Amino acid sequence: MTTAAQIPADPFAVLANTETQRLAARMAQDAFAAVFRMAVTPDSDIETGALGELAGRCYNWSQAGADQEACALRLALLIAGLDQWGLAYTQAFHLNAIPALTALIGGLRTRLDAQADARFQKYFSTLADNEFAVVDFKVELRRAIHLALWHAMAACETAEQVQGIVQSLGSMMLGLNEQMPALGWRLLADALASIQISLLADGSASALAQDGTQQLFASLRHALPAERYQAILAHSGQALLAWQQAKRAHAQAQDGQGRIDA
Repeated sequence: MTTAAQIPADPFAVLANTETQRLAARMAQDAFAAVFRMAVTPDSDIETGALGELAGRCYNWSQAGADQEACALRLALLIAGLDQWGLAYTQAFHLNAIPALTALIGGLRTRLDAQADARFQKYFSTLADNEFAVVDFKVELRRAIHLALWHAMAACETAEQVQGIVQSLGSMMLGLNEQMPALGWRLLADALASIQISLLADGSASALAQDGTQQLFASLRHALPAERYQAILAHSGQALLAWQQAKRAHAQAQDGQGRIDA
């Protein structure tokens, strides 16, 4: 099993540090949420204006990099993030397309001249080809996508709806493990820990949500090699334990403060 010491350094860390990468993932999430809402907005004029404003904000952020290379990487991160969100939702909810998302990505690309587009394509391709590139971005992005789909599953009203999302989510996770043979298991462990934490934090989670979570874990256990699944469980278990300890420490601190105030 790959250890932390064996993981090569992020080749793009100089162009985009950890905070920039995480911010790019959050911006992609917010932008996707906005265009997904537009999918149910009947007023095309409002959609066109909102899309233009959103594209402008995304593009301006991408151009705030230290140099042309950093700007190209920022845009590659945003578009890669939007693309991953779109792929996840079209698969999970059996959508043919999300027109507003296509328009947003197209609007960002058309702002580039030939040289800028070549720089963008270089980084965009490398993000997929090199699993060690922008790892912090990938962790933040996949955590958000997996957790969003889990919340959608938890809100389902029938077992059939739950099963449909669980199957899509499980397939995405297995695909990630195959695409990233060295680091995919770490991203899966992070996602499973986030799901477990959400389930524990939400005391009102339905029986369907709990059953769906069990189905997801069972499907991964059956599909993954035993050694890898155990590594994922151990890694996610550590994160879950750290959350529980932090929660208890916070509760104790509040209790102590309450006694002092009293």
